[in-house]
Amino acid sequence: MQALPELTAFLDGLPEPHIVFDAQYRILAANTAYRRQFSPQRSVIGRTCYEVSHHFSVPCDQAGESCPLARSRESGQRERVLHLHHTPQGEAYVNIELAPLPGEDGTPAFFVEKMEPLRVAESQPASQGLVGRAPAFRHMLELVARVARSRATVLLLGESGTGKELVAHALHEASPRAGKALVAVDCSSLPEALFESELFGHERGAFTGAAGPRGGLVEAASGGTLFLDEVGDIPLPMQVKLLRLLETGTYRRVGSTDLRHADIRVVSATHRDLPAMVADGRFREDLYYRLCTFPIRLPALRERRDDIALLAPALLERVAAPRRLRLSKEALARLTTLEYPGNVRELRNLLERAALLCDGDVVEGSHVQMAVDTGIWARPTRHTSMPLPPQPLPLATPPIGPSGSPLKSLERDTLRALAAAHTGSRAELAARLGMSERSLYRKLKALG
Repeated sequence: MQALPELTAFLDGLPEPHIVFDAQYRILAANTAYRRQFSPQRSVIGRTCYEVSHHFSVPCDQAGESCPLARSRESGQRERVLHLHHTPQGEAYVNIELAPLPGEDGTPAFFVEKMEPLRVAESQPASQGLVGRAPAFRHMLELVARVARSRATVLLLGESGTGKELVAHALHEASPRAGKALVAVDCSSLPEALFESELFGHERGAFTGAAGPRGGLVEAASGGTLFLDEVGDIPLPMQVKLLRLLETGTYRRVGSTDLRHADIRVVSATHRDLPAMVADGRFREDLYYRLCTFPIRLPALRERRDDIALLAPALLERVAAPRRLRLSKEALARLTTLEYPGNVRELRNLLERAALLCDGDVVEGSHVQMAVDTGIWARPTRHTSMPLPPQPLPLATPPIGPSGSPLKSLERDTLRALAAAHTGSRAELAARLGMSERSLYRKLKALG
């Protein structure tokens, strides 16, 4: 059976990869974009789509993937899925859109499949963006791909450190607004007295110190995306005005009676339990439903433990630059045995400490262990069969034992190495070590 010549000619002029295949998964036609991306050296006609795109010997749904053809047969309509495809450059996330073409008897005779690369995520270690391939990560990513091109308000939910701002950037970059600004608002750091002015701007004389008119963050995000981070920390009086912005798309600068129109897409994030806050009267119910048009839950690191092997090299490259460090097998194995209550952010901090403790080109297991000993969060997982080392002692806690004990010496040597390698402020170093700046000052003074 051959595909319609008119259809084949039409698809060949499209920039995105397209194929036409039959109910037995055999490719009947492929446009130039598909051949260039997936099989530049060999013809694809007559081969199955799962063999070319996935290197599978069986259909996708028999190999752990979601098969759009199987789903289309059940629904009788167009289907969309997110897949990992093989390309000459390696594996890549691809949005699949499949459309059935009915035959004379009404049943689908052909299927047209369109593929669009999802460039905001990688299945291999990468210097930027989202990285992962665990089922929980891929489910989250499929929701991102599905909602990114819409105008829907998105609420990102998840524990602290799961990468909500990275996902917000991915939503923006995959949207039609990618050419405009993404403006992030840290709702937890804005005092209530300044919140309205920062968000909406103000006119001259609106309050003491307002020497001239000033646009707010909503105006700065015009045409783009406004990201409200830690939206659960917005003061109740401001929640009313934010609700008006979401419902009407309009707002007023402080000190002005003129309505302004906001051309923005709102993405918000929180680690708080907003329904519980609504029940307690600490968060407006109507605002919650406005923000929660399309909720996306970000998985904790413990739900995607297999991704640590991908995340660790990528994060090490980011925190160690311009040095080019790599992880030994022992270091990577040690990292996979730890629990991370602080999720990906904690893994990143641990790798930064290990990089500072490493003088060579390879981060060894001993460097990881020293980094664990100077921290206060990472703990050996209870699900490992490896022997557990002694519980790490935070630097902020006075050491136990005589002043000349090995533990005291280890703490002193580690702090000296961290202080010598640190190029930022003392406050930044204190925050990284999980102690107050005053405690750090006392310890540094003791070191001379």
